[in-house]
Amino acid sequence: MPYDNFFEQELNVLKSEGRYRVFADLERHADNSPVATWHSANGSKSVVVWCSNDYLGMSHHPSVIEAAVQATKAYGVGSGGTRNISGTAHLHVELERTIADLHEKEAGLVFTSGYVANEAALCTLAKGLPNCVAFCDEKIHASMIHGISHSRVPKHVFSHNNLDELRKQLEQYDKKQPKLIAFVSVYSMEGDFAPIEVICDLAKEYNALTYLDEVHAVGIYGKGGAGLANALNQQHRIDVIQGNFAKAYGVIGGYITGSKSLVDYVRSLASGFIFTTSLPPMVASAATTSIKILQEADDLREKLWDNVNLLKSLLAKTQVNYHNTPSHIVPVVIGDAKACKDFTDALLHDFGIYVQPINYPTVPRGEERLRLTVTPFHTKEMIHDMVNALSCLWGKFFMKMAG
Repeated sequence: MPYDNFFEQELNVLKSEGRYRVFADLERHADNSPVATWHSANGSKSVVVWCSNDYLGMSHHPSVIEAAVQATKAYGVGSGGTRNISGTAHLHVELERTIADLHEKEAGLVFTSGYVANEAALCTLAKGLPNCVAFCDEKIHASMIHGISHSRVPKHVFSHNNLDELRKQLEQYDKKQPKLIAFVSVYSMEGDFAPIEVICDLAKEYNALTYLDEVHAVGIYGKGGAGLANALNQQHRIDVIQGNFAKAYGVIGGYITGSKSLVDYVRSLASGFIFTTSLPPMVASAATTSIKILQEADDLREKLWDNVNLLKSLLAKTQVNYHNTPSHIVPVVIGDAKACKDFTDALLHDFGIYVQPINYPTVPRGEERLRLTVTPFHTKEMIHDMVNALSCLWGKFFMKMAG
């Protein structure tokens, strides 16, 4: 078989559909976020980043940077191996205590990423529980889908936030049979919330374990940034809270929290934990520092919400097809892959605004979009410039598409 010919043909299909992913060569600056330097074939220019998951700018917080620097000097750049061999550092233990305290759980377990945390934990739990049946929202993250799929247990997918459908699925099984409900607090592509309280009610009624992904909520919602479940006073009803350090905390890595026995079970049996080199101690130190800062940083969250509300209020005065979500995430739906790529290219080239297009398979075909994330460090001028650019291009692009 001419392998390279096959690969080229498949890549050409992606390009023809407008789904070929082009990565912008960006140089972020710790002292000037959200401004970055974009390097292209035509030279370099300053751009404003509008799609970062570094929601609170903690990746460039001086104390977080200093924690990473000092830990690197003290312990080096690597961890030394897997946690089971030589890769458990005191800083890992301290970080796990910190996340357990954050969510008021008995124990925590740190993974190399949020993806690995979801895949490893869900697979281990679903596979290990005898005759387990999994239930999940259709819009859960790919890592959760893969974790459940790899467990090979029976799976039911309910329409997004459709609790009547979930109830009908749960009713099919004996209440004594182990069940696992996997869902997300803040859905990152939709920007909406899960009905956490009602899902917890159903879980209690039908004897199901609850597994909540709080990746896009920790640091921003709840007391001290403990997440949406905390904000809704439902944290104690969730069996497993999963999060990561790569969004609002500005670092990298993932985790789960729960009861001591559940977390120890995952620690002892999850391949994604056992056979993966652990996080470098410098990362663990930076993550712990970031969490502790955000537990006291209500002013930073207030500034974030001031900017989110300003962005939404300005968009409401335009023809731009944005979703007025309850969250800090603002989707702008384009609905066509090629148009979405052309739109973001125009923002970058003509206005110095960087937003990455979101296409299939991240979202369904026909729902291609921009995913806007404002931070506390976007100025009011930047927000006005962004809305003006969107409004200007919206008229041009959609008049062209209509014609």
